Amino acid sequence: MGRAQSSTGTRSLISHEVRLRLIRSLMAAAAIAATSSWIAGAQAQTAPGATTAPAENAAPTADNAVMLTVFFKHDQSRPLGELNAQLDRQGFYKAFPPAGIEVVSWYVMMGIGQVVTLRLPASRLREVNRILESTAWGSYRTEFYPTYDYKPIGLASHEKAQAK
Repeated sequence: MGRAQSSTGTRSLISHEVRLRLIRSLMAAAAIAATSSWIAGAQAQTAPGATTAPAENAAPTADNAVMLTVFFKHDQSRPLGELNAQLDRQGFYKAFPPAGIEVVSWYVMMGIGQVVTLRLPASRLREVNRILESTAWGSYRTEFYPTYDYKPIGLASHEKAQAK
């Protein structure tokens, strides 16, 4: 409690950061909920042993593609070798990324873990989620963020501003 109550400025800064984090989380949840509403017959979870037929033929197109950024936050209380052994036992690298899903980027973020951005048809969102629940959890905590490609818009705005 001490730091948050030490001064009005700090309290304001912390509450502002908390508000921003909450807003981002709510926006991400709303975007994921909207995307998942497009998936016919989707269920939150499947019964043990049940299989879901992935839409393997589905390819991302302009009218059905979503980008998803996944933060894989590693458990820093365990050594890397132990985490990698668990990922291997759970079949993480065998299952992820699923066939036909485009990996836009895959970075190591020092002190956090890995950050992967995927491009996929909305109909395969649940498939990706289930693979991560089954193979990544334990070694990683995961966070999901709907993402879009702003690069062409940002560069066009920059060029326009430079021409003025």
